[in-house]
Amino acid sequence: MNLFDANSIVSDLGLFGVLAIIFAETGLLVGLAFPGDSLLFIAGVAASGSGAALLGDAQLPALALFILAPVAATTGGLVGYFFGERYGRKLFDRPEGRFFNQQKVVTTEKWLRKYGTGKALILARFVPFVRTLINPMCGVVGIDKKSFFFYNALGAIIWTESIIALGFILGEKLEGSIDAYLLPVIGVIIFASLVPVFIEIFREWQTRKHHK
Repeated sequence: MNLFDANSIVSDLGLFGVLAIIFAETGLLVGLAFPGDSLLFIAGVAASGSGAALLGDAQLPALALFILAPVAATTGGLVGYFFGERYGRKLFDRPEGRFFNQQKVVTTEKWLRKYGTGKALILARFVPFVRTLINPMCGVVGIDKKSFFFYNALGAIIWTESIIALGFILGEKLEGSIDAYLLPVIGVIIFASLVPVFIEIFREWQTRKHHK
């Protein structure tokens, strides 16, 4: 079993494992290391008619997945906010590591300031590492609780349901040939998730260049 591999999580841990990883990725700093978009996509495939044949007899209950995935993501966000509010900057005073570094914290802070609470929380769900750090960051800076709770839940619903649905629909349509499309689709999802990060890095580079 590999907790960093989406296919392994779905095959070995089933629905409980999927929900636990979704919760951890959005609620705990350790979630920086876990797959997010690819896990949701493969979970959607596993809930489709061809899921069992594709993933080695792994079959997820579709209704439970669609209902509980946004609940896990929402709850994770609330836990992240609580830790940020309670422990403040201590959460981010960690040594540099493979998955955690201060540049990611800076990027998340800029993300929150630039887009505002609502848009930032929704868009952050689709960006690796930002979706993990933005929830405690909101607690640190004291974002209004009602506003955070609403947009946290809305972002969780949009993120989980859209990617799970993509995997589910693809699994239903392609059936036996889905294995030929699995890796390319996951690659597209991951690339699309990183586009906003690349844009921010480019804009930052442009700004520094003009100020030299």
